[in-house]
Amino acid sequence: MDAPSSEPTKGDSPSFFARVVDLFLRTNLAPLLIVVALIAGAAAIYLTPREEEPQIVVPLADVVVSAPGLPVEEIERQIATPLEKLLMQIDGVEHVYSASYPGRAIVTVRFFVGENREASLVKIYNKIFSNTDSIPPDVTSWVVKPLEIDDVPIVIATLWSERPDQVDDHALRRIAEELEIELQAIEDTNRTEIVGGRPRVVRVELQPDSLSARRTSPLDVAYALGVSNVRQPAGSFDYLDQNFTVDAGRLFSNAEQLKNTVVNVVDGTPVLLRDVARVVDGPEERTSYSWIGFGPADGGNDIGDDFFPAVHIAIAKQKGANAVWVSERIRDRLAELAKTHLPEGVHYRITRDYGETANDKVNELLEALTVAIVIVVGLIAYSLGWRAGLVVAAAVPITFALTLIINYGAGYTINRVTLFALILSLGLVVDDSIVGVENIHRHLAMRRQSALDAVRSAVNEVLPPIVMATLAVIVSFLPMMLITGMMGPYMRPMALNVPVAMLMSMLVAITITPWLAYRMLKGTAGESNAEEGAEIPPRLYRAYAATLGPLLDSRAKTWTLLALTLALFLGAAFLAAMRAVPLKMLPFDNKNELQVLIDPPEGTTLERTDAIARRLAEVLRRAPEVTDVTLYSGLASPMDFNGLVRHYYLRNGANVADIRVNLVGKRDREMQSHEIALRLRKDLEGIAGAEGTRIKVIEVPPGPPVLATVTAEVYGAPGTPYAKVREAARAVEARLRAEPGVSDVDTTVEDDSERYLFVVDQEKAALSGVAAEDVAKTVTMALSGYDAARMHEPGEAKPLNIRLRLPRDTRSGLAPLRGMTVKGRAGIAKIRERGGVRDAPVPIVRLGELGAFHTLSNEKAIYHKDLKPVAFVYAESVGRAPAAIVADVVSDLGSTNAAEPGGKPRPLLGRTYLVNGGGLPWALPPGIEVRWIGEGELKITVDVFRDLGIAFGVALIGIYLILVYQTASYAMPLILMISIPLTLIGIMPGFWLLNALSGGPIGSYLNPTFFTATAMIGMIAVSGIAVRNAILLIEFLHIALARGTNLREALLQAGAVRTRAILLTAGTAMLAAVPITLDPVFSGLAWALIFGLLVSTAFTLLVVPVTYFLVYRDKPNHGLPAGGNKEMAQ
Repeated sequence: MDAPSSEPTKGDSPSFFARVVDLFLRTNLAPLLIVVALIAGAAAIYLTPREEEPQIVVPLADVVVSAPGLPVEEIERQIATPLEKLLMQIDGVEHVYSASYPGRAIVTVRFFVGENREASLVKIYNKIFSNTDSIPPDVTSWVVKPLEIDDVPIVIATLWSERPDQVDDHALRRIAEELEIELQAIEDTNRTEIVGGRPRVVRVELQPDSLSARRTSPLDVAYALGVSNVRQPAGSFDYLDQNFTVDAGRLFSNAEQLKNTVVNVVDGTPVLLRDVARVVDGPEERTSYSWIGFGPADGGNDIGDDFFPAVHIAIAKQKGANAVWVSERIRDRLAELAKTHLPEGVHYRITRDYGETANDKVNELLEALTVAIVIVVGLIAYSLGWRAGLVVAAAVPITFALTLIINYGAGYTINRVTLFALILSLGLVVDDSIVGVENIHRHLAMRRQSALDAVRSAVNEVLPPIVMATLAVIVSFLPMMLITGMMGPYMRPMALNVPVAMLMSMLVAITITPWLAYRMLKGTAGESNAEEGAEIPPRLYRAYAATLGPLLDSRAKTWTLLALTLALFLGAAFLAAMRAVPLKMLPFDNKNELQVLIDPPEGTTLERTDAIARRLAEVLRRAPEVTDVTLYSGLASPMDFNGLVRHYYLRNGANVADIRVNLVGKRDREMQSHEIALRLRKDLEGIAGAEGTRIKVIEVPPGPPVLATVTAEVYGAPGTPYAKVREAARAVEARLRAEPGVSDVDTTVEDDSERYLFVVDQEKAALSGVAAEDVAKTVTMALSGYDAARMHEPGEAKPLNIRLRLPRDTRSGLAPLRGMTVKGRAGIAKIRERGGVRDAPVPIVRLGELGAFHTLSNEKAIYHKDLKPVAFVYAESVGRAPAAIVADVVSDLGSTNAAEPGGKPRPLLGRTYLVNGGGLPWALPPGIEVRWIGEGELKITVDVFRDLGIAFGVALIGIYLILVYQTASYAMPLILMISIPLTLIGIMPGFWLLNALSGGPIGSYLNPTFFTATAMIGMIAVSGIAVRNAILLIEFLHIALARGTNLREALLQAGAVRTRAILLTAGTAMLAAVPITLDPVFSGLAWALIFGLLVSTAFTLLVVPVTYFLVYRDKPNHGLPAGGNKEMAQ
């Protein structure tokens, strides 16, 4: 090995970077840095938690208030509104929502993204507890239920029975209760929950006729059970020098003991519970169904096509825990427990594993990163030789290792956005090494200096532009920290990791790359000088001169080029205005899951809802990509982050159902999950329409979830009755249903339904000594049940309630309810006797004798947002941009003329943002306002594109200031930056071409390629690369000018010298983006990079020199910085 020379680079005062280069060339620090970086990077990969998406902290809490019996208007005015006012006073609160129902209210407080969760909850508790004196007396209970992303289960273990006649859902639930205790003990697990199955309850089924015959009322039974099930320490006494403790009372320990409990004494005869009721120790009455079925893609079960009872155990992880490790522990423990806890015919299946999906996504992206590295290195090796390719290849893992260390130290996880930031930065980080290695290769090929001096000269020659260009790229991405809302933390890993990767690449370029290049490439250099002309590649010079020369020599051609460029720019911008390039915040992801929500009309029975759900599930189960389908009728499925934000976990009741669909892995199916959803949607909507029910086909969003892609908030002017707001919401709903490309339309306005109100005849009740309270309690006990006591069995995992209720067949109808008996209260009714009064005998009367049932309409909920009454209308865009849908619907508001005969909407191809409207006129009641950008995807879209626009503007200012510093000119930076906005010429037509060549309809639904927020980020990345290339070009132009070359020749020489480096820079960035095109979310970023670089490279090599020539042709020094001649000539 040649001994490195100790001579510093020529020059009176080497720069700091030049001294660093020389230090690493003369010493063996570089190998040490390589080893340390790689070990630290490996540790970071192992230690950093993995997850599929970045965690978005949105502190929110539900305050649930109960005030039984109050009508909805009183709940809204006297309970919900005062509570909203209190919560609005808390700093950091973004919105307060409320939903007022008869007898209860749910008030949701949502803080700004990034607010400290614990501090936010303390503020809520402090505000409520400090105002407990203001709580109305009608409020019987209230509870604060905080929720965050760490409450979302990462693993769902589904127990199912292939022998329902032997092990039903009740038995599955009891098994699940035991397993839950074992799973909760696993390290780093958080909240656990059992979903589905009927828990054990001791049902006391009251017999109205037996009660009446024994002059006993249901309230007598409830009172007797409550006072009979008591045991408490009574004290102690001393006797014969020993202390004895005494307990008093007895607790129910079995059903037989309960049956023999005395509930009344009539005419001296005890009335036992078994005389007036049937005691059943078993599952509670059916309030929900939970099933699992298996699809064609499930190859592990040969059990037929039926649905099987299922119970689900949902397990969340603790904050900061590694989802991959936690899910692996859960899987291992379940495999052990299955051997001891699961009887024959009972199986378990993991129906959700976010740890596994996160690990698969990380591994998939690491594979894509590896492929990108191989492609980039292959390009370098082909262009500069295999030795140069290895030098560049070595820089990549070192750069990324250092980046991951900082990512870990900053508290970020390894997730999709982190790895896409690395893949995106791959094309950028290799640029520093490419520029250095290409220049070293050129200097060595010139054979003017020794190998070491040639390396020094080459690196020092490109160091200033490398530093400036790196800073320009960093400045391009740092403003992404300005993105607000839920999209802010989602994109923050990219805003951090790309600048960090660029800094690390610059560090590697001035420390490790020169050292490696010297040792790998020195064999190509000789000691004798070559001729001067070898500095400029002859073939490149001739080709570049033939292209650029005519443009410089002819003013007409120059202006023609610039005019054509401007026309292309305006045409590209026009594509968006013409809707030829649809705009959307984020595209649809390719997940292994789908969800279908089912909402039959109010009043639908549980059995009917379950039948509808099973019909829909049959359609889903027949899809060849489906592995399993889980159904939840009458209850909500375990929530995901999307359901957390949309409050799906609050869904319950006879008229709600939920279907979760698991698909086979991405590599084992041809269609993406979004395409599968489009394909199945028509059949699903057909069944839903035939059943008169509403459905929503839910795809888990890749980024921040929203209430819906299209969300309308309907407000009334002050004093507007809420009924008018509901009427307006129905009008908005009807208009959206008529709009093409819109599905899953729904509203918070409930359907009309009936209720019965038992009105007590006060005179009759008073004559019988019956209080209205007793009547209400009796009816409530008969229909909803009343937990009078608890059975005490030490082995039970959950409290075992003793529930009084009428049997279902007995309480189904008004006649049995009228036959319920109520006992009068002693001392109310009086009898006049011998000039005085005495208490009348306590009568036992039937309900039918005390009043009558009246038919009324059910009260409907009242919603608020930030103290204003509001009704929400939701819809999902299918194959269309949400902004286009809203633009057309809003344009038709108040219109009088239909565009098409017969009330048909205008064809979509004829609609633009210049001529909006679907030709479907509609109107709203007076005093009604509809806001389309308050919630939903359109809100986030507007905010994100606004923030990205601001970030882009800040980036441009930052780049301009850097260039002003470098060039000491206010005009020259504008020339260098001219190619930035013109990248639109490549990006917009590129997306139009993608839609023309792909994105064909699936079934009757369009499937376009959207220009998304990630594509906007790609545009920002292209701007950094474009400026980077322009900096390198102008830097070499100034070197040529400093040597006395005329401006025209200097432009040609600089272009010829830098063309290869510029093409390699653009080529590596484009090739690195190729693997990203396969990802549905970040493919927009990749295509923006590819199309943008394709055009920006041409602008850098043509438009920038032409513009420079126009501006500086007749000026002294031709734009060369003052005093730069001597310095650059050296």
